[in-house]
Amino acid sequence: MSSCCSHKKQQQSFLSRGLSTHKIAVSMFSENRNRLVDRFHDAPQNSVIVLAGGVDECRNDTDHELPFRQESYFNWAFGVEEPCFYGVIHVATRQAVLLMPRLPQEYAIWMGAIKSKEHFLEVYETDRVEYVDDLAQVLEAFAPEKVFVLKGTNPDSGNDFKPPTHEALAKYAEITDFERLYREMGECRVFKSEKELDVMRYICKVSSDAHVHVMKNVRPGMMEYQLESLFEHYCYFHGGCRHVAYHCICATGENSSILHYGHAGAPNNRLLGENDMALMDMGGEYFCYGADITCSYPASGKFNDDQKFVYQTVLNAVKAVEAVMKPGVSWVDLHLLAEKIILQRLIEFGYLIGDLDEINEKEIGFIFMPHGLGHLLGLDTHDAGGYGPGLPERPKRKGVNRLRTARVLQKGMVLTVEPGLYFNPATLLPAFENPDISKYFNREKILPLFNFGGVRIEDNVTVTEDGIELLSNVPREIEDIEAVMAGAPWPRQN
Repeated sequence: MSSCCSHKKQQQSFLSRGLSTHKIAVSMFSENRNRLVDRFHDAPQNSVIVLAGGVDECRNDTDHELPFRQESYFNWAFGVEEPCFYGVIHVATRQAVLLMPRLPQEYAIWMGAIKSKEHFLEVYETDRVEYVDDLAQVLEAFAPEKVFVLKGTNPDSGNDFKPPTHEALAKYAEITDFERLYREMGECRVFKSEKELDVMRYICKVSSDAHVHVMKNVRPGMMEYQLESLFEHYCYFHGGCRHVAYHCICATGENSSILHYGHAGAPNNRLLGENDMALMDMGGEYFCYGADITCSYPASGKFNDDQKFVYQTVLNAVKAVEAVMKPGVSWVDLHLLAEKIILQRLIEFGYLIGDLDEINEKEIGFIFMPHGLGHLLGLDTHDAGGYGPGLPERPKRKGVNRLRTARVLQKGMVLTVEPGLYFNPATLLPAFENPDISKYFNREKILPLFNFGGVRIEDNVTVTEDGIELLSNVPREIEDIEAVMAGAPWPRQN
């Protein structure tokens, strides 16, 4: 092994994008590692945790490099922005070793100066920095009794997280645990530290301000992708966000009933009409921490009667849920509360016919809101820790079975609250033909809204000791939206 690079700094490092962007104390990542190690108190004392960072990739068979974004678990533990790193944590001593790729000299011609081990030690404040090709020697020096690596299946996507494949790990195959680390790191990521919450507050503010910027500039006759462009430019120019947390959903008219509109087959390419409702689901990302905020408003700047009804119905659900959120409350119960409020309004205004309890029992809420109330949020839009061993299982009932977690709320969680009301033929037409439930639908009232689309309102919140803190800050009341779209400042001034 080449000579190691280790020392203790006197001055703390920060990560930021310069100017007025948020400064993230690098100590946040060492605190994260300590939280993780605390969960391994019962592991053999001479255990190590081995993590592999993300690798840079090219587009298809070309040498065109795609923009690199760090793997989320590795980012949580080390905060490293560059690709192809490894990290080792010694459980007993909490010593963290960062391993950097040994780059060829030609790298300097194409990509810039090759940074030294001293540089990365200074930036990321680990105990040591070595080269990835020295991983075998690093592990031998620790002489581990147990090796923990990440391996698991994401409960939302069904995709497998594959364990690191470095040849140095083969020697320890018989003492390698492939299960526990995925569970423990996922649980750590559920509960944000105060430093992590500060990052979330920042990215939610940047994203909220970007939403308001779009709201002020939207006009009939624009293309949906122009709204996407306004948002992404604002987040990058003012917030230092090179990435967004997910592809922007800029859905107008009937497109607003499509939950994940904006993909390659429907790339935000519709022209906004005078009577369209615009559903803008967009979030910036800062050092891998993301926001996920949705605003819905009329392209014209003024709500018509249908738009007022649908929007206010969803807003009522948001308010009811957020009013009772606190530690100890079931996320499943909150979803059912939102559904019930939406169904009650649909009955009151004649879109549904019948008794609320009976309609609710028939699971008709799912037809108008075919997604969960919200999800955990952080380094991934649908963040880790929603389901797993020892946690509540995914419910069976339609609607709540779309929830990305069924947990009971606890302090430190960050979640989205995003009820919606959609008039989508894909769910409603089969319901009209279902003899078990067709009698509850007033087709004469519903059919004209097939061109309406839908409304979703999505806040980002963190659970506190006795309630929630609202992280997003965008106009929600109808009068506030209309005022801001007419040029009033936000937040509103008395």
